[in-house]
Amino acid sequence: MISMLCLMLFVPRVFSSSTQVAVIFPQDPALWMGSSLTATCTVSPERGLHANTMYWTLNGKRLPSSTYGLLSTNGLSVTLHRLNGSQQQSGDNLVCHSRDGHVLAGSCLYVGMPPEKPVNLTCWSRNTKDLSCKWTPGGRGETFIKTKYTLKYKLRWYGRERECEDYSTGKRYTCYIPKDLALFTPYEIWVEASNQLGTATSDVITLDILDVVTTDPPDNVHVSRVGELEDQLTVRWGSPPALKDFLFQAKYQIRYRLEDSTEWKLVDDVGNQTSCRLAGLREGTVYFVQVRCNPVGIYGSRKAGIWSDWSHPTAASTPHSEPLQSGSCDPKSGEQNSTLRRELKQFFGWVRKHACGCSGMSIKLYDQWRVWLQKSHKTRNHVGKNNIPFISVPAQHRLHGYAQ
Repeated sequence: MISMLCLMLFVPRVFSSSTQVAVIFPQDPALWMGSSLTATCTVSPERGLHANTMYWTLNGKRLPSSTYGLLSTNGLSVTLHRLNGSQQQSGDNLVCHSRDGHVLAGSCLYVGMPPEKPVNLTCWSRNTKDLSCKWTPGGRGETFIKTKYTLKYKLRWYGRERECEDYSTGKRYTCYIPKDLALFTPYEIWVEASNQLGTATSDVITLDILDVVTTDPPDNVHVSRVGELEDQLTVRWGSPPALKDFLFQAKYQIRYRLEDSTEWKLVDDVGNQTSCRLAGLREGTVYFVQVRCNPVGIYGSRKAGIWSDWSHPTAASTPHSEPLQSGSCDPKSGEQNSTLRRELKQFFGWVRKHACGCSGMSIKLYDQWRVWLQKSHKTRNHVGKNNIPFISVPAQHRLHGYAQ
C-alpha cells in the first residue's frame, strides 16, 4: 500500500493488464544516508520486452544509462551511490519504464537516519485533571524518513504502561492526556522515537501531577493612574479562574516597558497580592504592563509550580507634571523654590535608586505630600520652607513597585 501511494505521485501511465509486468528488487528498502544501492528490474517473458529498451527514473528524473547494467534479455539493473536523504517522508520513487514511457514496476526508497534520543521532555497540567507534554527530537531532529514519536506513561510503583493518544494539539512533538490521571502518586513518563532504521528512548522523568500545575494568565488586568502623581501607576488583576476552587497560594510577577522600548523590567516580589503600584516611572509616558501567575502549594504540594504565560499587554500613561506659573514678584522666593525642588528631587531620586519590587509597607503619607505639593504649585508661586512636612522614608522602603 505504501509503495502504491509513493508511485502514484509520479507515474501517470501504467499497463492496464492485471498480469504482473515486471518486478523490482529490492522492494521498498530502508537505507542509511550515504549508502549505495543496486536495484534490478525483471520483465515477464510473456511481454516480449527486451531489457535494452528499458530505462530508470528516480523521483521522475531519468537516470543516466551509465548507471545501468544489462543482466539478461529481460533484466536491467541500476546502481546508485552515496544516496542523499529522501526528498519526502513517504519515500523516493525508483521506477522502471518501457521505451514508450509506460511504468513496468516501481519501488520506494526510504533513505535517512535512525532517530536519536528525544530530549527536553517537560509536562504540565492546567487543572490537575489533565496533562500535556512536549519534547524535542534528539540531534538535528531530521531523519528524512517518517519517524513516529510515542509518549508513554505509567504509575511509578504499579499500573500498566499506557500510551498518550491525542497528538492533535496543533504543535509538533506534543501530546495531551485529557483525563484518568491519579493524584498524590508519581508518574514515570518517557518518549519513544522509531522509524524503519531504528528506535531511541528518552530519559524517564518522574512527576506528581500536583507539582506541575500551571494556569492561564491572570485576567482582567487593569492599569490606572494614581491621582495626579506623575511617576506612578497602579496595576490590578484577577486570580486565575481555572483554579479558583483549589486550595493554593498564587505568586505573581509583573513586567513593564516603555512604549518605544523592547526591554522589560521585572517586579519579582509581588507575592500573592492582586494589585501593585509601580513607582519611579517617567512622567507623561506610555507603559505596557503584563502579569503572570505561579500556583504553589496546591493540595499541600511543596514544589514551586510552573509560571503561566504572560497576560496580554495593557497600556496606560503617567500624567504630565504641571509647570510652575511664571511672573513671580520676589526673585529670592523663586530662587529658594528652585533650590528646594532640586533638593527634594535629589532626595527622593536617591530613595528610588535603592528600591525595587512591591513591599507590604504603606507610604500613603508620601502620596499625600506629593499631591499637596503639586496642588500648592498650582495655587501659589512658591512653597515656603515652614510649610513642608518632613518625611523620613526608610532606605529599605521599595518605591519602584509597592503594595497598596
